[in-house]
This record gives sequence, structure tokens and C-alpha cells, in this order.
Amino acid sequence: MRLPLATPAEVDIALVGVPFDGGVTNRPGTRHGPRELRNQSSLMRRVHHVTGVSPYDLVRVADCGDAPVDPISLEKSLESITGFYADLHRAGAVPLSAGGDHLVSLPILRGLATGRPVGLIQFDAHSDTYEGFFGNRYNHGTPFRRAIEEGLLDPRRMVQIGLRGSISDAGNYDFAKASGIRMIFIEEFDRRGPDDVMDEALEILGDQPAYVTFDIDALDPSMAPGTGTPEIGGITTREAQRMVRRLAGLDLVGADLVEVSPPFDPSGLTAVTGATLMFELLCVLAPGVAARRGAGASA
Repeated sequence: MRLPLATPAEVDIALVGVPFDGGVTNRPGTRHGPRELRNQSSLMRRVHHVTGVSPYDLVRVADCGDAPVDPISLEKSLESITGFYADLHRAGAVPLSAGGDHLVSLPILRGLATGRPVGLIQFDAHSDTYEGFFGNRYNHGTPFRRAIEEGLLDPRRMVQIGLRGSISDAGNYDFAKASGIRMIFIEEFDRRGPDDVMDEALEILGDQPAYVTFDIDALDPSMAPGTGTPEIGGITTREAQRMVRRLAGLDLVGADLVEVSPPFDPSGLTAVTGATLMFELLCVLAPGVAARRGAGASA
């Protein structure tokens, strides 16, 4: 977003890239997501045209670079990403991250959700609460199951919006259902509409800390083709913007935008869309961070 480079200690909101795709089970390429999201984000301007929020006038925002990854070792990458976000959290910065495949949300949450589980609102075609794929428990289909098992997420304060597509086993959703996750499939979303769905989601999340994760494959692939596991019949970009704006006022500890795979969209449309949604998320994060900073100063 044409912002300067800085260290986490110098900012209130840190833009971070996580160039990792070691957890993909279909088409790779999301390791290039942060680079192209940065490129296309130069189109973002200063003021939100609906809310009037100018995030850069409310809080200190900068690009804090990429979390370190090991392109050979999944385990080392998870460890180094966790350490990076733990340091960022200790510095007091709230992260807005660009993935990377969806497994990166797990080490991010490991670094942020210290001492108590947080809620989650997830825009996604897939639940990502599966036990494993190909004998591996750590991939982009499993991060939120692992996060629940590790006590990072409170499943009773989790909402997944936009789920759809064929599944590999009839029991793929059993864990999510048994855990109490509110799953909203695209058919229900179509019947109810984005505002009614968000009314329920906000009630579930309440006023306790929560995290936002937006998988670009939540969108219909006609609008975001550059992703590894596209599913037809998805959310529109306009509906996505409408829902993200409804997150204003939540106690958010961070957010991410994941699964942009530039090699599958030479037009750059998917990255433009992802960068725009990151600006939408930034405009939601900034007022809340500013309010907390102000309360802390007053205290």
C-alpha cells in the first residue's frame, strides 16, 4: 500500500507477508502471494469511500516485511512463523497478514492467542478442520482443527461463511459439528443474505477477542481465479466487502488474507481483489486499535 518499511515496535498495525505454500494439497503457488499482493496494493488509496475511515490518520501502519520461512521444511517454517508473530505480539503490533496457504493461520494464532483462546470469523469455501490429508496432519485443510486442539480457538465462538464443494469423506465435517462451530454453507448464505448472516456471526463472536481469516477461495472463481482450490458458486466481491465492513467494532487481535496464487491468474485480478479486501480489513482494524490505544493512554 506504498507504506514504509518498519519494525513491529514502531507501528500499531503491521502489514506482514507469509510466503509459504508448503501446506497445499492441490495447486501450489501461494508462496508468491505476498509479493503480488504488495504489487497490486499500490492501487489502494487513503480513505474508505463508504465509511470515511482513513486508517493512516488513526494509527501507525507500515510494512513489516515477511515472516521467515524454510522452503524445504514445513516444521521449521511453522516454528519460525510462530516466533515472528510472538515477537510482533510482544511489541504490541496488530498484524494484517498476506498469505501464503491457509496453514499459515495456525502459527499466526500460536503467536497471538497467548493465555486464552480467541474467536474466529472465517470466510472460506472449506472448513479446514479436517484430521489430515495424505497422512499429514499439518496442511491447509487442517489449521483450525489443530488450533482448537491446541486451545488457541474457542469453537463456540467460531463462524465459517461460504462453505461449499464436494468433500473427500462423508465425515469431513464431523469434528466441526461436534465442536460447536457455526458453519454457514453457501446455500444458507444465499437464502438469508449477507446482512442476516453477519447479524448472527457478530452475536456469536460477541465482545471478546477474535481473529479474522479470509481465504480468497470464498469468492466465486469467476472473480478470483488465482487460487489453488477453486470452488464454483461462491460469494461475490460485493458481498464480501459488505460483510467485512460489518466487522467494525469487534475486538480483533489480527486478520489475514490467504490462498492468493498469482501463477494461476496472470491478469492480476485475484491479487487486486485480495489487496482491496486487505484495505477493507485495515479500515476495520484501525478504528478499534486506535480506540484501544487511546484507552490505554488514558489509563
